Amino acid sequence: MEDNKTNGRDEIFSTKVKAGKRTYFFDVKSTRSNDYYLTITESKKRFKEDGFTYEKHKIFLYKEDFNKFIEALNNTVNHVKTELMPNVDFSQFDNHDREEEIASAENPRTSDMDTELKWD
Repeated sequence: MEDNKTNGRDEIFSTKVKAGKRTYFFDVKSTRSNDYYLTITESKKRFKEDGFTYEKHKIFLYKEDFNKFIEALNNTVNHVKTELMPNVDFSQFDNHDREEEIASAENPRTSDMDTELKWD
């Protein structure tokens, strides 16, 4: 099972974002040669006859693509906010999950995601 295998890749940092029935994990990992990359995993809980399973989709993002990725994501989100949905007050979603904020404060490995992504 992939969850239990690291294949020599150490996890350096992890944070998660709960979004309804989905959870997004942002993990910084290192290679054997001490290079760093990011994995973004979407996890959805699926119910079956005999219980449940998690369906996962993963994106690998390498350091040379960080800035391009952030720029494209910010441009896309800003387009939706300003061009497609200009009358929506997106600040109403800032404190949507108060329980998540409390859990994040209790567990420093989890936190809510800012609307502007930044890697310096």
